[in-house]
Amino acid sequence: MDLVLFGLAMLVWAWTWRSVPLHYVDTIPGWMLTIDPWVGAVGCLALWWRRRFPILLGVAMVLVVALAATGLGAALVMVLTVAVHRNWLPAALLTVLHLVPSLAFGYENPPPGVTRWAYLTMVLLMYLVPLGWGIAVRARRQLITNLRREVDRERAEQRRRLAGARRAERERIAREMHDVLAHRISLISVHAGALAYRTAQSDAGAGAPLGATELGGAIEVIRDNARQALVELGDVLAVLRPERGDRDGGEPHPDSGTDDRSAPQPRLADILRLVQEAQAAGQRVVFEMVCPPGAAESLRPAVQRTVYRTVQEGLTNARKHAGRTEVTVRVEVDPGSGIAATITNPLPSPRTAADLPGAGAGLTGLAERLALDGGTIEHGVVGGTFRLSTRLPWPA
Repeated sequence: MDLVLFGLAMLVWAWTWRSVPLHYVDTIPGWMLTIDPWVGAVGCLALWWRRRFPILLGVAMVLVVALAATGLGAALVMVLTVAVHRNWLPAALLTVLHLVPSLAFGYENPPPGVTRWAYLTMVLLMYLVPLGWGIAVRARRQLITNLRREVDRERAEQRRRLAGARRAERERIAREMHDVLAHRISLISVHAGALAYRTAQSDAGAGAPLGATELGGAIEVIRDNARQALVELGDVLAVLRPERGDRDGGEPHPDSGTDDRSAPQPRLADILRLVQEAQAAGQRVVFEMVCPPGAAESLRPAVQRTVYRTVQEGLTNARKHAGRTEVTVRVEVDPGSGIAATITNPLPSPRTAADLPGAGAGLTGLAERLALDGGTIEHGVVGGTFRLSTRLPWPA
């Protein structure tokens, strides 16, 4: 573009020098006619710095045109340059600065055979055309820049959305694994701790040694729970792996009546088995479920899984922090008011408190799971009893 504009300015310089007779104007002194081509050539050469100093060279071109008619092409190029690289106001002011002497000269000295108003119109158009062209080019460039900026913003937003989706997926995986594995591993830890305690008591002479039958039964319980932990971990991974045609690889849509996952998910009916496993591990659990006939079958699998995870988390927390104190589990299903699950246990004394480690994220993950289904959670100590209470609305 620089070469093209410089070439056009030089063509105007050569054509004006050879073809435009200014000798008819008596007011032009001879020395101006002598320096005319040289000043015009300097103006054309100055175009190579037009991008760096557009305003300065644009103003300087007023003096060039005033001294040399051959510098007209360079002046028009500078009007175009200022309109492209600056706002419309400086470009318009520069154009007016060029037009005033040019129109005044054309009004006083119109060429022979050309009417005064026709010549003034031609001069006006010579400056207005590059001005309008430059404004249009600048507007198009700004539009393209804005579009590119918008595309970059959309790409950044898409990256943020992807990062958020990955973070949410990691949190969901961690929540599922915590709900599944914490229960099983706490059972294994309780049995292993009992074996270690009995062995230490036997070695110290404070208790009878473990018999083969008792030792074999404890090892079998530990083995079965470890195997079941692996099976449930595989189920979690199967659940978290999106199926083809799944909407977003996450939870099923709330309006969906079925869960299209390939792995079987825990339901309300499985809570009894969960309680029995805890009782078999030595945990004292009192369980009560109030559910009208057929009510559980009308609940979405995702809601039933949330209630199951609530009871599982409550039993796991009680096993970790309350030792062998009695745990009361009550699940109430009411199509009119919703699904309520309550797990309570007395606070243990410092001597009998369990020392199983915890990540501290179980109740937080449970609250997030309940929030997805529009549920609420409350937990705290009331009168020396820890109470975990959740409520889910009945699906419309």
